[in-house]
Amino acid sequence: MAHTLSAEMVASVHSIEVSTGQRVDPGAVIVVLESMKMEIPVLAETGGIVIDIFVAAGDVVREGDALAIIE
Repeated sequence: MAHTLSAEMVASVHSIEVSTGQRVDPGAVIVVLESMKMEIPVLAETGGIVIDIFVAAGDVVREGDALAIIE
């Protein structure tokens, strides 16, 4: 079952820590967001394979924007 990771706030994408096709464990850092000079890691809630990444470093995301899909 696919799980979509979403941004929880308006932020800029600081870095992408995984690549498409990579296997990840629950709790792995997928994307690091930056807001108000704080880095906020977005963690995988489930383990699986990264199917797609929708953002790139430097992008600005809004609350609810999809960041990546893990299946």
